[in-house]
Amino acid sequence: MSNQPFLPYGRQWVDEADIAAVVEVLRGDFLTTGPAVGQFEQRLAAATGASHAVACNSGTSALHMMYAAMGVGQGDEIITSPLTFAATANAAHYLGASVKFVDVTPDTGNLDPALIAAAVTPRTKLIVPVDFGGHPADYDAIHAVAAAHNLPVAADAAHSLGGSYHGRPVGTLATATEVSLHPVKPITTAEGGAVLTSDAGIAERAARFRTHGITRDPALLSSDEGPWFYEQIELGFNYRLTDVQAALGSSQLAKLGAFIARRQAIAARYHEALADLTAVELPTERAGVKSGWHLYALRVRDAARRRPLFERLRELGLGVQVHYLPVYRHPWYRANGYADVTCPNADDYYAREISLPVFPRMTDAEQDSAIERIRQAVTELL
Repeated sequence: MSNQPFLPYGRQWVDEADIAAVVEVLRGDFLTTGPAVGQFEQRLAAATGASHAVACNSGTSALHMMYAAMGVGQGDEIITSPLTFAATANAAHYLGASVKFVDVTPDTGNLDPALIAAAVTPRTKLIVPVDFGGHPADYDAIHAVAAAHNLPVAADAAHSLGGSYHGRPVGTLATATEVSLHPVKPITTAEGGAVLTSDAGIAERAARFRTHGITRDPALLSSDEGPWFYEQIELGFNYRLTDVQAALGSSQLAKLGAFIARRQAIAARYHEALADLTAVELPTERAGVKSGWHLYALRVRDAARRRPLFERLRELGLGVQVHYLPVYRHPWYRANGYADVTCPNADDYYAREISLPVFPRMTDAEQDSAIERIRQAVTELL
């Protein structure tokens, strides 16, 4: 085992300002369903260019809310990438829909626009690109395909808050966008997520969905029994974010730009320090794209050497990870109609990928130590 400090692949950065913001709420009148949630939503919308932000208790909940608010239901299909956390697909199944997996481009690991049209059927309801590793998908090409088939685009931007595509920020690149606020993501609310949109109807439906399907809107109530009155007009869930979490989110949001800048600097230092290692392939950032660099996805050229390298890096004290087993290869999916699905580029990406440590609080000295250990392991094994 290494005597050098352990470095995880991701870690939150909570400072004294964040702690003070949480303490202020704890000393106030509201712990949940109070003013801090609305304030966070307004600030998140302003920071991303969206007209509306609907915050909730996880990125998975945000996906579920977004799909439901966009009309996904029993018998529908969504088109998405298999190179993602299972929640991207699971949320469609929660609503009785199914998933068409489309392969990814070899360079970014994002949905390949050239393959989408062949997957469209009369049941297709949404096209759902995933911004793998923080790199925004090819939204112009995806929207062109979507427009040709009269389909909306819903973005899984769990990795890419703070990134941009040809000058347009994540949050404005699709009809609706899901972001994650998990501790290893660009900013955190300890656990949480949000739906970003400029469509007021989607925002309204998502907000109602996260609160049991309940409304107090007089226009939607069946009667007027008094100022206390509310009704459940559809089936929803309790996906609400607390004021405590929202206060943390507002404080974190003020640092989003600095966090992303630090992630970009870390990626640039990896690029420079590892460029001569011919046995591995470094991640790319396409022209016009500002990646959020949630992941630094190094790939070995020989898939057979991925596991030995991974295990050696762990022995050397690096908390490397692998992202992701293609969703259709999970046992539940194989047992429920996806056993014959294959996407060669996604399978190849997964077979060779190792995510290196990237988090804003990583110092140059810590990264230098990580680079030294990476080079040692690659030299020993590849």
